[in-house]
Amino acid sequence: MHHQDDSTALIPPYGGALVDLLVKGEERRRLINEAARLPSIRISTRSLCDLELLATGAFSPLDRFMGQRDYERVLHEMRLTNGAIFPIPITLPIDAGALVAGSNRVALHDARNNLIAVMDIEEAFTWDAQIEARIALSTTDARHPLVSEMSTWGKQYISGPLQVINLPHYHDFVDLRRTPAQVRQLLDVMGFANVVAFQTRNPMHRVHEELTRRAADRVGGSLLIHPVVGMTRPGDIDHYSRVRIYRALAENYYDQHRALLSLLPLAMRMAGPREALWHALIRRNYGANHFIVGRDHAGPGVDSAGKPFYGPYDAQELVAQHSAELGVTMVPFTELVYLPERQEYVEASQTPEGARTVAISGTQVREEYLARGRPLPEWFTRRETSEILSQMYPPRHQQGFCVWFTGLSGAGKSTIAEILTVLLLEYGRQTTVLDGDVVRTHLSKGLGFSREDRDANILRIGFVAGEIVRHNGVAICAAISPYRVTRNEARKLIGSDRFIEVFVDTPLEVCEQRDTKGLYARARRGELSNFTGIDDPYEHPIDAEITLNTVDTTPEACARTIIAYLEQRGFVWDKLGAE
Repeated sequence: MHHQDDSTALIPPYGGALVDLLVKGEERRRLINEAARLPSIRISTRSLCDLELLATGAFSPLDRFMGQRDYERVLHEMRLTNGAIFPIPITLPIDAGALVAGSNRVALHDARNNLIAVMDIEEAFTWDAQIEARIALSTTDARHPLVSEMSTWGKQYISGPLQVINLPHYHDFVDLRRTPAQVRQLLDVMGFANVVAFQTRNPMHRVHEELTRRAADRVGGSLLIHPVVGMTRPGDIDHYSRVRIYRALAENYYDQHRALLSLLPLAMRMAGPREALWHALIRRNYGANHFIVGRDHAGPGVDSAGKPFYGPYDAQELVAQHSAELGVTMVPFTELVYLPERQEYVEASQTPEGARTVAISGTQVREEYLARGRPLPEWFTRRETSEILSQMYPPRHQQGFCVWFTGLSGAGKSTIAEILTVLLLEYGRQTTVLDGDVVRTHLSKGLGFSREDRDANILRIGFVAGEIVRHNGVAICAAISPYRVTRNEARKLIGSDRFIEVFVDTPLEVCEQRDTKGLYARARRGELSNFTGIDDPYEHPIDAEITLNTVDTTPEACARTIIAYLEQRGFVWDKLGAE
């Protein structure tokens, strides 16, 4: 269905006839041959997730990346031009100049150059990342993961009919990857008129079991456990570990005739209330008519000022507001508490007066149990879950982390990093130092000092550091990294819980006095352009984990301040081997 028609008579009911853009048979073979002669565009992982869900009908009634009229109306009214609710922009960004002049038909490939689809381009229009973020996400704060990502997207959106030749090919959990039509068929076999869907991007614990069972009982129906395995919030537990947990629970602790586990290759936006409404719409297309909405559903955490991006119940209110039109009843995530004397979970509002309750927060799971190598209690989580999480999260002193130094040239970053490296070796932590000057000689050779080249340099450092940390190594990065947005992108690449930003807060005049290479003097004379602090800005961190003063403090004392922080976080043990 094309959505440039304002008529509402064409809107199918949500969960009705699903879009199917897959081309088969002789037509598919013809398209493959044609695509080899067409201009090619490689699309991002996010766009690939979107394209797959467009192709299979998960975004029905949407059948393409949005054109400008749909895009504008979705932004401002959360509706397509034909009136159908759709709260999230689904767009295909490309770099300006990526289109071949005179060609209105392109082949879309994934990052590995696998052919995915052919698009007839009907529209190409420019967009503004700040405007889209402000309206769709209700924030332009770069600590929101999508805000910082959007700044790296191409400046044009393209739209037009799609002919999908190949869906992405997966090798993992193949039996759990199903299209909306396949899920609906399996739910129909279960025979329940009502289906409640559960969205998750985190491990499931005993409280989630209780919640989902009670929700299915309340509606007298079946349960669709539908975790996201596309793009989630940076730093989330990888989907391989999570799906192992979901599968163990589904096979051992749920009624196989009433509960279905299936995976959703969705690229989340972490857009809070709008995203919750979008999740409900998607689950309607998979056959659910009830949807569990949690507290701060799809929230990305806190902003640069330490405040939550969205209100705790905003998502529940928005889904409930549109429930009748979508045909999806909002089921709130009711707070449950555990009564150890009765060995059961009860709703918090029904806790007997004076009864003792116990609880473990997500922070406690990470900091007091997994980080210290302690098993999680069985009243909180199943043994299978605890074992998988322990494999994924070794004790904190065995985990990787990154110390990211930022500050002006001459601030003292490299000197402190060198001392810190020696101290970490004393603690038995092997380190890799990624110094800005050294990286530019090797990894980033050829890059200049424009904003684009500086960003590319920092993101390369962030990528390498992320790989080191992922394999439980220690990365020490010392680069000016002048822009907040790019530092936040590096934080995302590495993982917020393992990223320690160290702001070496040395005044410009002190840095100039220390300048043995004469770079500041050359910049003052106009011999060097785009020099940070002179004719290019340095954006001070707003919420760095550590801020150092090198005017009144020696480099060694600064390095030991970092060590003390790492000890407090549990990343290093003291010399006696105690935490």
